[in-house]
Amino acid sequence: MTDGQLIAETAVTQFAVLDALLAGAYESGIPVADVRSLGDFGIGCCESLGGEVIVLDGEVFECTVGERPDRMKDSQILPFVDVCRFPATPGRSIERTDLPAFTSRVEGSLVSRNLFHAVRVDGVFTALRVRVTQRQEHPFRPLPEVTNEQIETVLADVPGTLVGFWAPAIYQGITVAGLHLHFIAEDRSIGGHVLDVIIGSGELRLAAYSRFDLRLPMDEHFLRTELTHSEDHRIVAAEGGAVAPAR
Repeated sequence: MTDGQLIAETAVTQFAVLDALLAGAYESGIPVADVRSLGDFGIGCCESLGGEVIVLDGEVFECTVGERPDRMKDSQILPFVDVCRFPATPGRSIERTDLPAFTSRVEGSLVSRNLFHAVRVDGVFTALRVRVTQRQEHPFRPLPEVTNEQIETVLADVPGTLVGFWAPAIYQGITVAGLHLHFIAEDRSIGGHVLDVIIGSGELRLAAYSRFDLRLPMDEHFLRTELTHSEDHRIVAAEGGAVAPAR
């Protein structure tokens, strides 16, 4: 039996594609109000790559450089987001687990490696390394250049929540294949994209989705930037996740 629960009536909705961020095409976005209408759980990035976004229990938080996570206004936009409705699915205890072991635990619990899975852990984290990116100005730089200047923070013994997705390998470049996690502290003091983690103790919950709804930008920069996916290593360097099998 798996930890995941197949949710046939809902979808993971994504705005934009990761390869557009890699190419520096992130001028437009989806309003937070629309994100909230599409789900209560998710991850994304701030306008102009000015930070990391967590959608948790229907609230949308932005994690920016030097600031506490803040609830976003409905009028703000996200150039990239994955969002879904997280069901009341049962959880399983997880203890003393580093990132490789956690990834193996998640992958051993999947309903299918061909489905998207939402991943949530509420608990206390023995060690955690998170990053936020700094807001960009025109002309926008590609994501790998932005992450070269990311601001990293190391935390210890902090309660909070991991929020993320596991995506099938066939979607690498559309999104981050494999495991992609963000974190927000229980007291909302800090958050960001997870680079490394050791889970002290917590509860893991998974939900599987048979529907994936992709919505694309319509701004001029995106429309005139031809996207071709050929450099998986840039995604792994910038965002983590899995390297697609060689063809």
